[in-house]
Amino acid sequence: MELPVKILFVRNRNKRSEWLAILSTDTTLENEEIIRIYGMRWDIEVFFKCNKSLLNLEKEFQGRSYDMLISHTTIVLTRYILIAWQMRKEEDPKTIGNLFYILCEDVKDIDLITALQSLIDLFQTLAEAEVSLNMDIFKNQMNKWLATIPNYIKQCLNISVCES
Repeated sequence: MELPVKILFVRNRNKRSEWLAILSTDTTLENEEIIRIYGMRWDIEVFFKCNKSLLNLEKEFQGRSYDMLISHTTIVLTRYILIAWQMRKEEDPKTIGNLFYILCEDVKDIDLITALQSLIDLFQTLAEAEVSLNMDIFKNQMNKWLATIPNYIKQCLNISVCES
C-alpha cells in the first residue's frame, strides 16, 4: 500500500548547515500549517521529556495496578504544573509586579463602550438643557469625563486631558 506524503526541509536559523525534515501524511496542508502543527507537537514532546527525565515519571514508581499508575501520573503532572507556574511567575514579562491585577481592576471598573456611552449621555444632557457650549465649558466637561475613565481607555483613545 502506498501512502502519499509531503516532506518539508526546514533550515536551522542558527546553524545554516543544519536541516530538519518534517514529514506530513496530509498533503493538502500548506507548508506553513505543517510547520505550525510541528511546532505544537514539539512542545508536547518537550513536556513528556521533562516529565520522564526530570520529574521521574517512569523511574520513581514500581507499582503495577491501574490506580497506582493514575495516582503517580497525577502527582508528576501536578509537579510539572507547579514548576511551570513558578517559571511563568518569575520569567514572564506579563506578570511584572502587580501590573496585570492593576489593569484587571481598571477593566472591572468600566469598559470602553460604557465610557463612550457616558460621554454621549453627557452631551445629550447638555443638548437637552440647551446649554450653549463655548470652548472653556467644553474643555471643562471633557476633563471631568476623562477623570472618570481608566488609563487604558485614555491610551486607546490616544488622549490624556484637553489642553486649556
